[in-house]
Amino acid sequence: MTIASPALPRPTLVDRVVSRSLATDAALVVAGTALVAILAQVAIPLWPVPVTGQTLAVLLVGASLGAARGAASLSLYAVLGGLGLPIYSDAASGWTVLLGPTGGYILGFIASAAIVGWAAERQWDRGWYKPFVTFIGGSIVVFAIGLPWLAVSLGQLGLPNDLGAVLASGFVPFIIGGVIKAGIAAALMPLLWRMAEKRGRAAE
Repeated sequence: MTIASPALPRPTLVDRVVSRSLATDAALVVAGTALVAILAQVAIPLWPVPVTGQTLAVLLVGASLGAARGAASLSLYAVLGGLGLPIYSDAASGWTVLLGPTGGYILGFIASAAIVGWAAERQWDRGWYKPFVTFIGGSIVVFAIGLPWLAVSLGQLGLPNDLGAVLASGFVPFIIGGVIKAGIAAALMPLLWRMAEKRGRAAE
């Protein structure tokens, strides 16, 4: 009779560059939080909806760090923003943001990073087709959590919160931007993997 050993986390992009340890995991989680915080303040002025860097960063963090570290990174982002650091989009912060109409999207980032990371651990971050499908799925997860939260919040504010109103305010305007961000992330992954593989070979 054999005893199965605990399954180790599968390697992701960053594991090709740095050796895994508690210290490096902690540093990567913080770095992922910082990346989301920085890109949350970036907007590309496209019509009809500008593309912000926040969700793009979430997808890249999840794909690069994997499920556990990606979710931890976005959990830290949610907590630090709630505690008052101006790291949410438009330098917003505070528990009122997290508990308000857009709070569901911030919580959705955690699930999105976990799912994208889970897929990346199974090599769905390679090439361009698989990453694009993965990142579209990760974006849908954000809306799946954010929209019901938005509906409840709008109702509490005495605003229309029927399905049409919620989709019109919290989903339809962001479809084009979401597809663009998924495409950008999918285009970046092959480049990032080539850089990681080259650095990994140089270190061997």
